[in-house]
Amino acid sequence: MKYKNFMPCALDMAKLAFERGEVPVGAVIVKDGEIIASAHNETESSNNASHHAEILAIERACRKLNNKYLIGCDLFVTLEPCAMCAGAIINVKLNRVYIGAEDKLCGAAGGKVNLFEKGLFNHTPEVYFGFSADECSRLLKDFFAQKR
Repeated sequence: MKYKNFMPCALDMAKLAFERGEVPVGAVIVKDGEIIASAHNETESSNNASHHAEILAIERACRKLNNKYLIGCDLFVTLEPCAMCAGAIINVKLNRVYIGAEDKLCGAAGGKVNLFEKGLFNHTPEVYFGFSADECSRLLKDFFAQKR
């Protein structure tokens, strides 16, 4: 399969989160070149700190495929996953993770810690940074500037 960048779709989800007063993080999961699930942060609207974009997209993709594993699937996410989301990514065995903005404060793909270090767990996804990084970062900065 030829590679296609789905980060614009993840950014659309992040912008929707922004409009809804959520931290603007968006995620899409792709299988065989098609989006099978998408989500944005919903922690504020659900009063649930675990409702990160990645977790919600993973839940939806697993439901769609009727499988607890997402082997053969890729994740596009606008912000580097936290430790909770990195753990979920490892457990569902996503193939690749494409990341927009780095997160030096809470990132678990190398920003703060690296849970995707080869050999650390039973599964290690390929990780790629820098997809629409400036736009992803700007959206987050604008959101937090508005909150101050």
